[in-house]
Formats: sequence, structure tokens, C-alpha cells
Amino acid sequence: MKTYITREIYKKRIDRYIGKEIIKVLIGQRRVGKSYLLFQAMDSIREQFQNPNIIYINLELNEYEKLNTSTALYDYVKSKSIEGGLNFLMIDEVQVVPEFEKALRSLLAEGGFDIYCTGSNANILSGELGTYLGGRYVEIPVHTLNYPEFLVFHRLENTVDSLNQYLKYGGLPYLIHLDLTDETVFDYLKNISQSILFRDVVSRFEVRNVDFLNRLIRYLANETGNLISARGISKFLKSQNVPISINAILNYLNYLTTAMLIAGVQRSDIQGKKVFEVGEKYYFNDIGLRNSIAGFSPFDLGQIIENAVYLHLKTFGYDVLVGKQQDREIDFIAEREGEKVYIQVALRITEKQTMEREFGNLLDIKDNYPKYVVTMDEYSGVSYEGVKHIPLRQFLSEFV
Repeated sequence: MKTYITREIYKKRIDRYIGKEIIKVLIGQRRVGKSYLLFQAMDSIREQFQNPNIIYINLELNEYEKLNTSTALYDYVKSKSIEGGLNFLMIDEVQVVPEFEKALRSLLAEGGFDIYCTGSNANILSGELGTYLGGRYVEIPVHTLNYPEFLVFHRLENTVDSLNQYLKYGGLPYLIHLDLTDETVFDYLKNISQSILFRDVVSRFEVRNVDFLNRLIRYLANETGNLISARGISKFLKSQNVPISINAILNYLNYLTTAMLIAGVQRSDIQGKKVFEVGEKYYFNDIGLRNSIAGFSPFDLGQIIENAVYLHLKTFGYDVLVGKQQDREIDFIAEREGEKVYIQVALRITEKQTMEREFGNLLDIKDNYPKYVVTMDEYSGVSYEGVKHIPLRQFLSEFV
């Protein structure tokens, strides 16, 4: 039995449902390690059950190309199942099969199936599909390696150099098999980003204007962490003699978020708790992919560390919004299980003006939830009127 480096966060989330006859759906961008987590789950199943009947299907392999209808999928699973016992069904990239939910619902209704699926489509359980499955499923978002996992996978010490490698190359698990050099890593990452664009966007949504799609993703990479609107993108493109409608831009943004290459974060008025419909920030679901598209530059480090903080919060289950306090912006309002934190991100706070701005924005918020300023500065212990400063390396290592 192959031994895997355990991704503890996901082991805990998946293990709590092992043996329960519901559908566990691992949702995430391609190459974030969803298949790896299925194998990790199989290890847990074998530890808990004696000689379990595990049915594994990878729908991206030619071996399973005939399972292209819900009926074919259902018949295959039944042929591999045992009567009167619990069957553990593992399906990789389940969205490949049209109306796959019909097969899964039937198997659940018959009983005797503990089902695990992965998918690379953010809308896989939206709308009618979630209703169709009758609520008998749990969605587990899967993200790239967080910083502590990156250290474990690459056998690195927690140093400034290791943090810099993480901020440059990101957390795709396959990097463990590569030399961490710019030429090797960025070659791989460029191929992954193109694969996502063509397989999960161009092919799936029948995109014709591929040139604009590439221009848009480069624009988003260069504007990571800045407020963006479709109208603003349209004006920028017109200045580059690339006319395109606002509706088309909105569609393309939706395609990219559905493929989970990027994630949009809405703004919220802190006082009125109103969520604005216009203007979002967009972050990449892997920092390395962002850097492979925009090019890695120390001048972009402020954007990159903001992206890293966003991903860290999402990995640990926070719902994230951008805050608006009158004419001031709060980088992140993060909520989880009724608790809330406010976070400002800055490159450095060595200048008095920067300290007054970053700490001042948080001090204007008149509630007692924790407030933090996260920067690349290595010193810690700075606190002003209850607002705490945390070095990024400490934040990514300890904030859970």
C-alpha cells in the first residue's frame, strides 16, 4: 500500500464522513491534489474497515471512456459492487459524465454506497443539481498546498528563503517532483494554466475569442487584489483598440471563476452590511499560476502576499469579503462559525505614513473582533490600540 504525505486539513474533513451513505464532493481547480485526496481517503477506509470493497473510477483515463452516460456509469458501478455490504465508490472528475447525478441518486436510494467524487467545476452542485441530490451530499473545497504543507512536501525549514519560494512558485502538489528552479517550475505552470484555459473554459463553454480570453487573464494577473469591474475592463481594452461588450466580459469572468482558475471576492459595507454588486477583487487559486501568467516581479510582491493571505483564509474555511468603511478599504473581512476577523495586508510598515494608514483603517471599525495587519516584515510584537501586527511567515504558519 502506497504511503502518502497526509494533508491533515482534508483528512479531518473527509474522515468525519467515512462510512456515511452520503456523497462527498471534493471541488477544486485542476492539479490541486483532489485525486491524491481520494487515495488518502482510501488509506483511511482501509484502516477502519477490513477488506473494504473500493470501486475507483478515473473518468479522465481511456479505460473508463465508455462510461459516458449516467446509465453506463450506474451499470458499471453495480457490476463491481457487493450485495449486503458497504461499497466505497470513488469517482475522479465526475462532471465528465452528463447527468451523473441520476446514477449517484439511484445508488444512494438503493443503499450500501459511501460515495466520494472530485470535480473541477465550481457550479457542479449549484441550482437544480443540489436539489436533485436531495441534500444528501457535502461539498469539500480543495485548495493548493498551504505554506506549512509546502514545507512538508518539499522538506524545507520554515525560513525566509522557503517563504520566498512559496510566494514565487505557489502550492501545486506536483511541484514535489520538480527542481524548484524558475525555468522548470514556470514551464510546468504555464502548461497547467493553458490546460485549464483550453479544457475547462474554451472547450466547455465553446469560447471563440481565445485571444481576448488570454488578454483578460493577463489583465487579471496584473491587477490581482485591485478592485475590478467589467466596465473598467471594457474601458481599458478600448484604450488598447480591443472593443468588447460589458456582457461578454462578465461571461468570460464567470467562465474563469467556474473553472476555478480565479476567485471573485465581493465588497461589503462594514457599517450597513450591504454587499455591493459592482466592483470585486479577483485572486488566483494558486499563486504560482498567477506568477506564470503575469511574470514574477518583486514589484508585485504586495499583490502576491495579499493573494497568499486570501488563499490561507479560504483553506481554513473562512468566508471572505472585501470591506468598505466610508472612503477606506479593509482588505479582508473573514468569517467562520460566527466569528470574524479583519485583516489589512501591506508589504512593509517601516514608514510612519504606512503604519497610520493600515492601522488607522482598522481602528475606525468600532467592534471588538480581532484586527490584524499582515506584512513581509520579520519582526513581530507590534500592537497599537488592540490592532496586532503579524509577519506573513508567522501568519501563514500559525493562523488557523
